[in-house]
Amino acid sequence: MTAQEKFQGFDFNENPYEAEARSLWGDAAVDQSAAKLTALSPEGRNAMGKEMSALFAELASLRGEDPACAAAQAGMDKLFRYFNRSFCTYTPQAFAGLGQMYVTDERFTQNIDRFGEGLSRFLAEAMAVYAKNKANQ
Repeated sequence: MTAQEKFQGFDFNENPYEAEARSLWGDAAVDQSAAKLTALSPEGRNAMGKEMSALFAELASLRGEDPACAAAQAGMDKLFRYFNRSFCTYTPQAFAGLGQMYVTDERFTQNIDRFGEGLSRFLAEAMAVYAKNKANQ
């Protein structure tokens, strides 16, 4: 990952996957997420992208850990809360499903692994543990 790629951040100014997301998760979830993003100024969307990039870089530092360890699960809680605050309401099961997409959809894998080789796999495993723990509470 080049220095420019590390600091360019996620781009929330457009969603090339909107139609696909609607077919997978339905209009309500996509509309909720779009409403949150639309309410932000372009600068706000850029800041949000940088915040998400920083969070993924932080999580990349954990990828050598056991996905079930306390530090990894604290990171998953931070990610879960960020997604719920920033996009739409995720159930723990939907959060785990998103993690599975990180490893089954090459577009997600490539985008996420630019923060560190194997991050997508680590996140998928850690998100599944997080969802299981939440279900058992």
